[in-house]
Amino acid sequence: MSLWTQLKQHQLAIISLLVAFAALGYNTWRNELTEHNRNVRQAGFEMLVHVAELQKITFLAHYDRDEVGGNPRKGWTEVLALKDLEMLMPADSELRIAELESAWSANWAKLGESDASADTIDTAIDDLRSDIRTALQALD
Repeated sequence: MSLWTQLKQHQLAIISLLVAFAALGYNTWRNELTEHNRNVRQAGFEMLVHVAELQKITFLAHYDRDEVGGNPRKGWTEVLALKDLEMLMPADSELRIAELESAWSANWAKLGESDASADTIDTAIDDLRSDIRTALQALD
């Protein structure tokens, strides 16, 4: 029996096998993409929580002069948590965490004394929040 004859006799099985491989490949790709999106979404939401907490600390330190709730060490923990979560976000997303860290580093000591310091930190927080929202909206 020739190869051509065998292929003709088993064409349904061969086609079924090719369709199964294609479906398996697509399913695997789709599951990986879904998991990636889930990780990015979770990291993004967690980052938004930390950004809000940092803004709360900034407001407590500057406007209320609350030494407990506005403690700069709490602010540093939020900034560091944001830096850690950044690695879960897409590499092409433009997150301004370094700018926020720089703004916090240069201005936290002047909170409660200088409106410019509070404004600088608040602007950096707003920019990062906007970047996170943009990254979340770009998910497939």
